[in-house]
Amino acid sequence: MSGLGRLFGDDSGDSDDAANATDGSERRGHDQPRVGLYVDGPNVLRDEFDVDLDDVRAVAERYGELSVGRLYLDENAPAGLIQAAEARGFEVVTTSGDVDVKLGVDATAATVEEAVDVLAVASRDTDFKPVLEAAAERGLATVAIAPGEHGRSDALRNTAHEAVTLD
Repeated sequence: MSGLGRLFGDDSGDSDDAANATDGSERRGHDQPRVGLYVDGPNVLRDEFDVDLDDVRAVAERYGELSVGRLYLDENAPAGLIQAAEARGFEVVTTSGDVDVKLGVDATAATVEEAVDVLAVASRDTDFKPVLEAAAERGLATVAIAPGEHGRSDALRNTAHEAVTLD
């Protein structure tokens, strides 16, 4: 099994697609795919979803070695949240503007710079659909992580190669 099929554990399907798809790790000389995880804090870390950052990280690590783990928050984020995220190994990025723009730019830059082989975005915001599309166009595997069933974006789910909804 090779390419996206191997990455996502799917050995069924069209063999031509499997032969042409790649997770990028072989062509870049890595043993495991490098996963970039980008978490949209304001849209994921809401009381109604009760999301645990350890669960989000565990989902991303299913697809390879976590090389980027960033949580994006606005400037009003509580210090306790920032400390908890850092204790779980996340790089916390705070911004005075819309976190979506910063997350989108950073995630797209990682794909263009070939810093990751798998792009995982945790959000319920359809604004990240173009980010997932750009990554897929460059041959990266993409994962959309939803904070819960009622927080799932169908646009992200349908765009990504894989979609995971947290319980």
